Amino acid sequence: MSGRAADGAGDPAAFPRNDSRTFANDGDTLRFCSTCAFSQACLAEGMDKSGLADLHMLVEHIGPFREGEHIFREGDPFEAIAAVRAGTVKTYIVDRDGREHVLGFHLPGEVIGLNAIDGDHYPCNAVALDTVMLCRFSFPRISVLATQLPGLQRHLFRLMSRDISRAALHAGDWSADQRMAAFLIGLSRRLAARGFSPTRFQLTMARTDIANYLRLAPETVSRVLRRFQRDGLLQVDRRELELTDPPRLQALAAPVLRS
Repeated sequence: MSGRAADGAGDPAAFPRNDSRTFANDGDTLRFCSTCAFSQACLAEGMDKSGLADLHMLVEHIGPFREGEHIFREGDPFEAIAAVRAGTVKTYIVDRDGREHVLGFHLPGEVIGLNAIDGDHYPCNAVALDTVMLCRFSFPRISVLATQLPGLQRHLFRLMSRDISRAALHAGDWSADQRMAAFLIGLSRRLAARGFSPTRFQLTMARTDIANYLRLAPETVSRVLRRFQRDGLLQVDRRELELTDPPRLQALAAPVLRS
């Protein structure tokens, strides 16, 4: 990621600050947005300039989507995948009894729509949790390009694998403390990879959504956060959160994250 966001004297900015220092730029024909989900595949693997230009031509910048606005709904025709440029996107399904089930939270540089690749329609809903900007990639066109560029094809597979791994992350018989610690450390690592502070960030999702995602009761999430604060693992003020003892949180999360 180019142009790392910073607070003060060179410190990474706390997510989700969206100002001139953190908002993804538009790039150009040979340079991607600072949060581009595919830049690693292209640049780190030595993709030539023509490949960069071909991929950049497929990008359509869309947004802003406001809080509560849907990007797509379950059953909509599948035409594209999208990378988050700014903001947070929640994906979820609603069961036959009308109950919502949160599938995940997608941060800048991450891709939504991957779980629709094997069908003709999106199998879930995607909604903006704050102000969201996206880069939209036509899937028919990017899939053709991927057959010509092995690095891009490998990266698509890697993104799909990562999506599946996160979906199964909380399927084990973990305690509430382990689930919450894994969630926070996972957020920390994902934000750090995009140049944000790994220890200071805002929970852009509601605690009821976090509880739903972790398969916990909302009161359990609040109780665990209070206990973590009492034990010196973190400080929390409404949605503002600071990890004050990351090593202890990592140790608690290790069985879930397997690292």
